[in-house]
Amino acid sequence: MAITLHWFLPTNGDSRTDLSLGNAVGGAGSRADAFGADRAPDLDYLSLVAGAAEKLGFTGALTPTSSWCEDAWVFTAALTQRTEHFKYLVAFRPGLQAPTLVAQAAATYQRISRNRLLLNVVTGGDDVEQRRFGDHLGKSERYERAAEFLTIFRQLWSGDPVTFTGKHLSVENATIIPAETWPDIYLGGSSAEALEVAAEHADVYLTWGEPPAQVAEKLDAVRHQVKNLGRARLAAGELRFGIRLHVISRPTEEEAWAQADKLLAGLDPESISRAQQIQRNSQSEGQRRMSALHGGRTDNLEVSPNLWAGIGLVRGGAGTALVGSHEQVADRIAEYHELGLDEFILSGYPHLEEAFTFGEGVVPILTERGLLADRHS
Repeated sequence: MAITLHWFLPTNGDSRTDLSLGNAVGGAGSRADAFGADRAPDLDYLSLVAGAAEKLGFTGALTPTSSWCEDAWVFTAALTQRTEHFKYLVAFRPGLQAPTLVAQAAATYQRISRNRLLLNVVTGGDDVEQRRFGDHLGKSERYERAAEFLTIFRQLWSGDPVTFTGKHLSVENATIIPAETWPDIYLGGSSAEALEVAAEHADVYLTWGEPPAQVAEKLDAVRHQVKNLGRARLAAGELRFGIRLHVISRPTEEEAWAQADKLLAGLDPESISRAQQIQRNSQSEGQRRMSALHGGRTDNLEVSPNLWAGIGLVRGGAGTALVGSHEQVADRIAEYHELGLDEFILSGYPHLEEAFTFGEGVVPILTERGLLADRHS
């Protein structure tokens, strides 16, 4: 399959230099406001980011979920009215709302947006964050609930009444008016529970940006899960694979690494220490693997050719960036693609300018190589 590119919408605000913005530094995250030097997450600014990404070759954008972000459903529904074909990968937490209500909202979203919704399932890797939403289940139980949720959700899309009784969720004669187009389900994670749920229920399995050898091992584990499911997997169709990465792409390698060094120089030891403590407390296996790439150090952060782990010093979740010349970044994307990764969810600081830098520098190279999918097919 060809490569599909997605960008990222910073619904907590944007920044040119502060990598900690919008991450769980200090316990509750941080957020730009209209009176600071950073860019507040207002509709006008994020319309610029989405509009630029749409024109530059991206198919859609991931919109996160957290207690310090704007609501992804509401915000992206507004953005569909300011873009033409751009899709929105809405992150949400299954089980915090009833599956019938989420399916109904998704179907409505598809109709008003002309089928531009994608869904990113976030089970939650941090008990503290989950409790902010009133969720007191542990990690394993959250994955059990996610599996039940997705079972109900997919059955509802048939339009037939659904009755289901599980350990965590149940519905009786539930129905919705399904939209014509199914919103693909994206699900990431590195734990055994995550791989199992993704293999059975997801349309796209997502990994964070680990070195290629580690990514290949993880994809093989998911493929093994899919093989074990046999015909049970058929309801969801063929499973695709995607990766979440930041990018620092410049005309020359030297310029790119200079920008990475500039970002690193802007981090103070106290912020790094606070972020690392929070990451250590996370129950996420993916977070553990991200943290292991840098180990809290501030040197020797190129963990694989052109793969830099510096962002993970202060940013929870996706903590690596492709750093290099436009040609080198295109090479690394092609390398990941050869492993079986077809969907690339990218971002950069700030998101408006970096969309242009990548879109004008790397996208033409990928296009010349015949690697990009038709965005409107």
